[in-house]
Amino acid sequence: MASTAAAPEVQSGEGMNKKREQMESVVIRFCGDSGDGMQLVGSQFMNTSAILGNDVSTLPDFPAEIRAPIGTLAGVSGYQLNFSSHDIFTPGDAVDTLVAMNPAALKSNVNDLKRGGTLIVNDDEFETSNLQKAGYETNPLLDAKISSNYQLHRVPMTRLTRDAVDGLGLSLKEADRCKNFFSLGLVYWLYDRDRKPTEDEITHKFSKKPAIMEANLRALRAGFNYGFSTESFTTHYNVPRAKLPPGKYKKITGNEATALGLVTGAKLAGKNLFYAGYPITPASDILHELAAMKNFRVRTFQAEDEIAAMSAVVGAAYAGELAITASSGPGICLKGEAIGLGIMMELPMIIVNVQRGGPSTGLPTKTEQSDLLLCYFGRNGDSPIPIIAASGPGDCFDMVQEAMRISVEFMTPVFFLTDGYIANGAEPWMIPNIKDLKPIMVQHPSGKNGQSPDSVTAEGQNGYLPYKRDAKLARPWAVPGTPGLEHRVGGLEKADVTGNVDYSPANHHHMVMTRCKKVAGIADHIPLQDIDGPDSGELLVISWGGTWGAVRTAVRQCQANGKSVSHVHMKYMNPMPRNLGDIIKNFRKVLIPELNTGQLSLLLRARFLVDAVGLNKVQGKPFLVSEVAEKINEMLGGK
Repeated sequence: MASTAAAPEVQSGEGMNKKREQMESVVIRFCGDSGDGMQLVGSQFMNTSAILGNDVSTLPDFPAEIRAPIGTLAGVSGYQLNFSSHDIFTPGDAVDTLVAMNPAALKSNVNDLKRGGTLIVNDDEFETSNLQKAGYETNPLLDAKISSNYQLHRVPMTRLTRDAVDGLGLSLKEADRCKNFFSLGLVYWLYDRDRKPTEDEITHKFSKKPAIMEANLRALRAGFNYGFSTESFTTHYNVPRAKLPPGKYKKITGNEATALGLVTGAKLAGKNLFYAGYPITPASDILHELAAMKNFRVRTFQAEDEIAAMSAVVGAAYAGELAITASSGPGICLKGEAIGLGIMMELPMIIVNVQRGGPSTGLPTKTEQSDLLLCYFGRNGDSPIPIIAASGPGDCFDMVQEAMRISVEFMTPVFFLTDGYIANGAEPWMIPNIKDLKPIMVQHPSGKNGQSPDSVTAEGQNGYLPYKRDAKLARPWAVPGTPGLEHRVGGLEKADVTGNVDYSPANHHHMVMTRCKKVAGIADHIPLQDIDGPDSGELLVISWGGTWGAVRTAVRQCQANGKSVSHVHMKYMNPMPRNLGDIIKNFRKVLIPELNTGQLSLLLRARFLVDAVGLNKVQGKPFLVSEVAEKINEMLGGK
């Protein structure tokens, strides 16, 4: 029978005579109703595994509806994590252990559980009304297919949790909220995890609510003790530490890394950071993170809408601030006109696009890569803009600083692309040494005592030439109020050098081509494209954004099997690295996996006349390694 709070304490490894097996890596998914706390317990398991030295990669899965009816398929929330004794790049394909808190969670997720995998269900929730909400006519736990295909463990979590917290004076609703920690404790025992980091977190978080703190601690220990004492579990598992490079690590999500990168970039540049935004999933956490960093000269502004937020960013950039905004696809559409103003005024600013499923509201909590063409062409007129894309959560820290550097050096708005998978996913991130960070050089003309005005000017310009360009075709960044640097601004076409309004056809042609040339010239100041594998062969796989982990893993698996395949992952989307075309020419076939209908394929086909093949997926889910590997083998004529 199950143990309760009165059961003897057992710690990992104490007195256990059950079989213990060692595994290289494990994929776990917690899933339940959106109010069941699956994100919390998943993140706690991830934190504990990172502390124990495993490499970790996660995939949170949020329901699209804020308050979907309890127990329905629309309300299922999940958290998948892969923890390993070696370097990993993805949250895993098939699930080893699935924890399902109700019938809807089981129905939504059981097909991802590998044959023979461990299935743990909250048996108390499989009653008639919940079965009907999930679309089951009969109890699936009584189906012979379930018990024959998986190691099924029917655990009465709700009842056992209530028993564990009995006597604390909690309401039934408050008691039932603790069952997520019961499930966490059980899985902690199953995978030989230390409870202490989570116990410390519970103690700290609920220090002002002693009854709630004690209830969660009891539930966690009861779940752990249940795994130890029940005859249902005959084996538990251990995943050794990973051999990661030495250093100090922090668990980080893509949105957290983006915020840290922005603040670090501003510090390196010696500037204030101004952020204006409007809440939108999955970009809102960037605003939340920055709002807590006021002590680092960060100012945040939640505008009434996306148009106001982008306009405020243009104004802040004009005032000499490092100006940032972040949104997702629908918000980027609304920002389009003001982005065009930033391009016309040639001011530095960063537009972060955390991509999600579209069009319109689409799949607001799911991932996609369908905004690449929007960022390339989603404004009126010929309005070129540099585009940088991160490859994973930790990479956001470095690449958003690269976007800031390009923006300042070339006096242009820059798009920084992530996606829902990168933004919400987490991984161990090695905290860099400050002296290894690349500086961001900001120069403002100082008027009469600095960059002196030219003597030949148009009337009203006070001798200052706001569009006189340097070798990179960047114009100077004058701070308003600097004596002698008064100049006109606005969305009307300007004359080169003087900055006067000029409607002439010849000037407009010249300015459009100059802005295009400036952006294209950035290719001379970014790294050459690297390649994983031989620099020539049968097949080249090209990826970008959050597909990096799945594609890199699939390519290396195929390389290990003797396949002639190499991998290029792009981070500089516009302009593209200047050696990319030469790399492509050295391969007979090109495959481009994308979470869209083929947007990078369209661009590469047009630019390099390459007969690229697309592997396209728009399901709101990232690629599985197996999906990419299967396509590689298909193109190489093998299984």
